[in-house]
Amino acid sequence: MSAATSIEAAARREPRRRTGSTPRARRRREALIAYAFLAPSAIPLTAFVLYPMAQAAWASLHDWNLITPMQWVGVDNYVALVRDPETLAAFTHTLYYIGGTLPLVFCGGLALALGLNRAMKGRNLLRGMYFLPVVTSWVAVAILWRWLLNPEVGVVNQVLAWFGVDGPGWWTDPTWSMPSIIIASAWKDLGFVMVLLLAGLQAIPEQVNEAATLDGASPWRRLRSITLPLLTPSIFFVIIITLINGFQVFDQVYAMTGGGPAGSSEVVVQRIYDLTFRFGDAGLASALSMILFLVVLIVTMIQIRGERRWVNYA
Repeated sequence: MSAATSIEAAARREPRRRTGSTPRARRRREALIAYAFLAPSAIPLTAFVLYPMAQAAWASLHDWNLITPMQWVGVDNYVALVRDPETLAAFTHTLYYIGGTLPLVFCGGLALALGLNRAMKGRNLLRGMYFLPVVTSWVAVAILWRWLLNPEVGVVNQVLAWFGVDGPGWWTDPTWSMPSIIIASAWKDLGFVMVLLLAGLQAIPEQVNEAATLDGASPWRRLRSITLPLLTPSIFFVIIITLINGFQVFDQVYAMTGGGPAGSSEVVVQRIYDLTFRFGDAGLASALSMILFLVVLIVTMIQIRGERRWVNYA
């Protein structure tokens, strides 16, 4: 037997050494590493979001005034809300707010993003100026717009008077209270939408527009056939965020009108607040919050389901 054959036979007889852990141990180690990275966000999420949601769902099945012990009522709170006309009015006002705010912030934000995406002097300064209302407190914004829309001494009505137009009562008039909130909200959120769409515009390759320009495409044609289709991921995100924020609108309503006058601007979250702290019915308020959660969830799922038909990620 040659030396090479002897060495090969000895290697076959020698037990194979372990070069690594088993697949199960490796998966367990990877799962532990993943949990370690998720823990900093998962713990606050569970403590401040999931646990309160579970508590609200449990409270919605009880009669509770935040002081005395809970009393089980089952689904009676949900039945009472469905039969209550004020619940329908609150959802109607919320949809009215969304229907007025979404087109304003989208069209205005898109116009600002398109304008500030071009090279110009003072572009960064203008971007900062338009974004400043986003980081401003809603209390300050509400005070500002209550003064601007004051029926007697407000700047808006004074400007309308110069053109011979008798200005409305704005936030003091049940007919104009919600439009007043919509105008203030659109002014505050315009910069946020502008930044989102501006980021989407800057992600579009410049070579695409240059090639279209060389082919003789007009600016409107480039916007309609190139810019907007490639901007659909950002547009989709803006619509989702605006819808969710619209259903949860509260700060501007509470600060500007408090749901009035005569309940003309009371939205769902304002109704939840009133049921809890004005009427002392936390069980009914929790049931309404669960209904609002389901509505937002369904609307968001519908939007995500239809995403494939019009959003272009190419």
